[in-house]
Amino acid sequence: MKCEFHILALIFAALPLTAQFQAGTARVDITPAGPIWMSGYANRAKPSDGIGQKLWVRALALRDGNGKRVLLVGADLIGFPRQLTDTVAARLQKEHGLTRSDIVINASHTHSGPMVWPNLRLIAPVPTEEVAVLKDYAGRVVEAMVEAGGKALGSMAPAKLDLAHGRATFGVNRRVVGPEGVKFGVSPNAPRDNDVPVLRVTAPGGELRAVFFAYACHNTTMTGDNYQIHGDYSGAAAEDLERAAPSSIALFFTLCAGDQNPEPRGTMELAVEHGRALAAEVRRAMAGPMKPVRGRFQSAFETVDLRFAPKDRADFEKESQDSNAWRVRRAKEMLRLMDESRPLRQIPYPVQAVRFGGTFTLVALGGEVVVDYALRLKREHPREDLIVAGYSNDVMCYIPSLRVLKEGGYEADFNLIYYGMPGPFAEDVEERVMSGIARVLKRVGK
Repeated sequence: MKCEFHILALIFAALPLTAQFQAGTARVDITPAGPIWMSGYANRAKPSDGIGQKLWVRALALRDGNGKRVLLVGADLIGFPRQLTDTVAARLQKEHGLTRSDIVINASHTHSGPMVWPNLRLIAPVPTEEVAVLKDYAGRVVEAMVEAGGKALGSMAPAKLDLAHGRATFGVNRRVVGPEGVKFGVSPNAPRDNDVPVLRVTAPGGELRAVFFAYACHNTTMTGDNYQIHGDYSGAAAEDLERAAPSSIALFFTLCAGDQNPEPRGTMELAVEHGRALAAEVRRAMAGPMKPVRGRFQSAFETVDLRFAPKDRADFEKESQDSNAWRVRRAKEMLRLMDESRPLRQIPYPVQAVRFGGTFTLVALGGEVVVDYALRLKREHPREDLIVAGYSNDVMCYIPSLRVLKEGGYEADFNLIYYGMPGPFAEDVEERVMSGIARVLKRVGK
């Protein structure tokens, strides 16, 4: 009898771990109920004036054969402050027994969505009476994320996970380096990442339940002249994929897109065109050979202190007299913090890794991460299937590589004015981020 039980145990142990996964999905509407101040472009001078497309929070919950759960949450938003994601994560941990490292929250970074207060609050001259509307909306986002996460965790059912990679080319490097400095434009020979990772989630019978897809490109097809709420290309891609499979969700994550823009750009029609092209590539990847996900999940999360280059009170007193209104706003904010004995010298930066068995690992980084980080990680781990996302868990400012920092330009410095940060990072920024990544990768077994 003992021998028979031993044989049965060996048989069950040999069964593919793909059969042991479970998945749950959810989607919650976060479309603003009325006009609201938008974010992403400094030239906007009024609230939104219509809805071009609904905005959503989407959630995908996954559980391995040992009961380890991972929750991926994506939102059609410009970004979010750390206090928002901390609140969401704390509630999900308390209500569902997760750990912080199990929860990944990513922003699509659409520039045609609402401001998520207080994220990027210095970018627009928001009237005092409108701030309450923005705070209410941020509260609604918190509730939507908690609701979506809870519904996904509560709808777990057996699932099969398969991974493939596609390729998209409408995202290009926007940093044009010349004798007069760095300007926005199209730099076709500069670093870029054409990878489109695709994770397909199907029921045992083959029905599509979810597709997770990602790309390293700003959601900026529409410009600051647009006042219609819209998810931009990623929203259009998700809508296209979900229309074709109504019982599924299409969850998008933004990768290291800090210095990448869509081309061509300028209209809603182009956003839809890019979205359809991306959706077609996702479908093509799912129709071809895919790699089954096998093994256990592991996750790790930590924060790394990123230091700013030194600036003192005199620097901001001088800036407060500048003719540039955004510089003046930033200077006043920095002086206020100094007056309160809370000078901003460094920021806590979230670094996360989630390993999906021996198949692939998701690295989730905060901020608007430039593409150099993803390319470096892939070079340093050539045998590993890495998906490197930015815009995760906190979108506090751009995160330049040392190369970008030394070249200067918007991603290195000027963006910090809009984000209410004191100035460029110290030159150890890249190595501090990479050291944090190395630690979380080690903790998940990489």
